[in-house]
Amino acid sequence: MAKVSPKKKSNTGFLAVIGIILIAGGAGIWTSMTKKPVSIEAAPGAPLPEAQGYLRGNPDAPITIAEFADFECPGCGQFATLQGPDIKSRIIDAGLANFRFYDFPLTSIHPNTISAHMAAACASDQGKFWEMHDLIFAGQYDWNGQATSNPRKFMDSYAQQLGLDMKAFGECFDTQKHLPRIQANAKMGTERGVGSTPTLMINNRIYAGGLTADQIKKIVDSLVAAAPAAATAPAADK
Repeated sequence: MAKVSPKKKSNTGFLAVIGIILIAGGAGIWTSMTKKPVSIEAAPGAPLPEAQGYLRGNPDAPITIAEFADFECPGCGQFATLQGPDIKSRIIDAGLANFRFYDFPLTSIHPNTISAHMAAACASDQGKFWEMHDLIFAGQYDWNGQATSNPRKFMDSYAQQLGLDMKAFGECFDTQKHLPRIQANAKMGTERGVGSTPTLMINNRIYAGGLTADQIKKIVDSLVAAAPAAATAPAADK
């Protein structure tokens, strides 16, 4: 599990709480992502879009499981690779709940995480968020900050494996197209009291730390039993 440092948690406001993206990482993080340093400070008063996350499953399912995660967080990687397939088959594909992934990159402790979040967001433009999500977590120990100072080459490799339009992917990545989306998702997590990754939120109740698929299924079953009429039919990934 990755946690926000006490120093960061003691400050107020979105930027100071998690030191995310805008200032804490500094231009050096972006130097490893792109061909040249990029200014990453948001314009004063610049509005962010509404947090939306990335949906898996039926948008009309009666229950929503939300995950606030950092792609470089080892606990998030374990949750995705060990619990994710079970959650998908037993809960999401069964129509009991849908699942939303929200960006919560902790740049103060994970120097390469922004590359991964940006790559996943750009893959989403081509309908491949979840496929990129899976490759990023499966290869976490190849591209993380302890393994390389150039995570971008791994993100490009994953994009190629997925058959993405590399020109569009590269332009999306290099222009930081989805930086506001990442910021908005993280800001929502901060406002909900998220302080570590992975953190789950099931129907607005927070569960810090990754739960097992069995634990999540038990929670979902109890919620479904409380409102059986709300159950819906299974749906494919979105």
